[in-house]
Amino acid sequence: MKYKIIVDSSSNLHPGYITDPEVGFDVAPLTVIVDNKQYIDDGHCSIDEMLERIMQSKSVSSSSCPSPNDFLSRMTGADKYIVITIAQKLSGSYNSAMIAKNLYSSPEDVFVIDSKLVAGTMELMTNKAYELIKANKSFEEIQVELTKYRDQMKLLFILSHFDVFIKNGRINKLIGLIASTLHIKPVLYGVDGEIKIKDKCRTIKKAIEKLIEDIGEFASTTLHKNCIISHTQASEDANKIKRAIESRYQFDSVTIRENQALCSYYAMPGGLIVCF
Repeated sequence: MKYKIIVDSSSNLHPGYITDPEVGFDVAPLTVIVDNKQYIDDGHCSIDEMLERIMQSKSVSSSSCPSPNDFLSRMTGADKYIVITIAQKLSGSYNSAMIAKNLYSSPEDVFVIDSKLVAGTMELMTNKAYELIKANKSFEEIQVELTKYRDQMKLLFILSHFDVFIKNGRINKLIGLIASTLHIKPVLYGVDGEIKIKDKCRTIKKAIEKLIEDIGEFASTTLHKNCIISHTQASEDANKIKRAIESRYQFDSVTIRENQALCSYYAMPGGLIVCF
């Protein structure tokens, strides 16, 4: 039996992420629209150009999720499909994937799961799905175990810019006001597609220190777990966080990823996301 894992591009992954003849992999792209110019999140658009245009634009930019056909057209070449999407509360991607499932000739062969988060959490879920497939788990067992794995995922992040989040209603206006007007660097966390404040810091240095401390609070243990740090034009801070995590915790691996178009659109320059 051949499996295929499909994710949307908020995962920061590209179609070549898994190269296994027994397990297919594909990515349905989201799109960022700035001043009527579309940036398709397929790994080929210029992130720097997109961010510069956003910073200079006086109009409200937006993003659009993959269409049902974007998912349906990728449901080929396998017997069973696992579709992992960005949090339903953040995007219509999950709904599109569910429509695609119902349009597929055998809906019972398609498992769509809302990651409830974004970025590195989706990569970790992809890795877990692949691990379960290679362990010869049944389709039903994969669904149960992947859901349990999803439910213990954690995400912490730091932003330097909040304009896009506020304009698109993705963050409480009060949080944005506190951060932008009072020049506070909050450490935020995601839970079931919602964004909440964990700590309020005065500097990025202090925010990074608090984020690293918070990992220990959010994770009862880091043994046999992996951590993914994704960033937008903040490689120096990402590497600083990586070194601190490796010296303090016992993750099996700590990986740094550059945010692609969709995640960069919301994180903006200086944005840091830590998933585990």
